[in-house]
Amino acid sequence: MDSKFTINIIDKFGKNIDAMQIDDKIWGQEINEDLLHRAVVTSLANKRAGTASTKTRKYVSGGGRKPWRQKGTGRARAGSIRSPLWRGGGVVFGPHPRDFACALPKKMRRKALINSLVLKLNENKLTVIDDIKIEKPKTKEMI
Repeated sequence: MDSKFTINIIDKFGKNIDAMQIDDKIWGQEINEDLLHRAVVTSLANKRAGTASTKTRKYVSGGGRKPWRQKGTGRARAGSIRSPLWRGGGVVFGPHPRDFACALPKKMRRKALINSLVLKLNENKLTVIDDIKIEKPKTKEMI
């Protein structure tokens, strides 16, 4: 039993020209919300730059010599003026550049795309445009 869905085909002026029958085998399936969520999270993670960085005491310039001798001054012992305890010192556990990229298997990506299109079809937000021929690439013509 082949049931069919119908999508309207519109021209570049937004008028209905024709209707298109689409097969129930692909467009009538259940939506896997977990898969859609995973695809969205993967896409957003892949967009992240991961460029946040801080300098540890290793990378802060200066601090090569001991600020005062070890004993006899009455002050706490100190080995460098670039210690994290000091103003102008390094950051202890700050962020460093890293890669947030994660992969989604090809079959899961394809299934997620189909699921998202089925979701748009169910919400009546899927439109088929017949043909767009634009003389000049202008926003006014696209509108």
